[in-house]
Amino acid sequence: MSREAATPDDIPNLKIAIPGKLTSAFLALRIFNSDFEYEVVPFDKIIDAVQDGTCDAGLLIHEGQLFYESKGLHKVLDLGEWWHQQHGLPLPMGGNAIRRDLGDERIREVSKLLRESINYSLTHRDDALQYAMQFARDMEPELADRFVAMWVNDLTLDYTDRGREAVKLLLDEGFKKNIIPHPVQVDFVES
Repeated sequence: MSREAATPDDIPNLKIAIPGKLTSAFLALRIFNSDFEYEVVPFDKIIDAVQDGTCDAGLLIHEGQLFYESKGLHKVLDLGEWWHQQHGLPLPMGGNAIRRDLGDERIREVSKLLRESINYSLTHRDDALQYAMQFARDMEPELADRFVAMWVNDLTLDYTDRGREAVKLLLDEGFKKNIIPHPVQVDFVES
C-alpha cells in the first residue's frame, strides 16, 4: 500500500516499510521483486510510516490489510492474488515451526495442543473474538471478526495437500532466488 497511487512496476523506486526481515510476507515480496529499499517498522506502525512520508509504501500484515483504504492509501500489489495467479495455490502466511531435536513424541504433543486450542477457538468463536477485542486497537467488532476469519479457520487446523504444496513452493522459490541460503526440508506434523 502506498500514499500515492503506484503499480507493481514502481516497487524498485519505493522505500517500503516492512514488518520484519524474517516474515513470510517479506519473503513473498522479495520473490516478486527483490530490487527495492526497505525499512523495518513494527507491523502496527507501517500505515503511520507511509502516511507521514517516512516510507513511500508499506507491506501490510494483520488487520491493516482490511482498513488501509479508509486511510486514503492505495493498493500497489496484493501478494496473495499475485501468488495465486502464478501458481494456482494459496500464499502461505506465517506458520509454526518446532525444533526437530525435541523428538517425535514432544513434537506431536505440541502439535496436538495447538490443534486443540485452535479448534476450541473455532467452536467458541464469540468468546474467542471477545477475548481478542482487547488487543484490537480500536477496531470495530465487525472488522475484527473479518480479520479473525482470515487467519483462524479450517485451514488453520489442516493446511490440506494444496496448502502443504504451497508452503514447500514458497520456500523453494525463496531458495531459487537466493533469498533463503539453503534448501528447506519441510516436515508437516500430524498430531
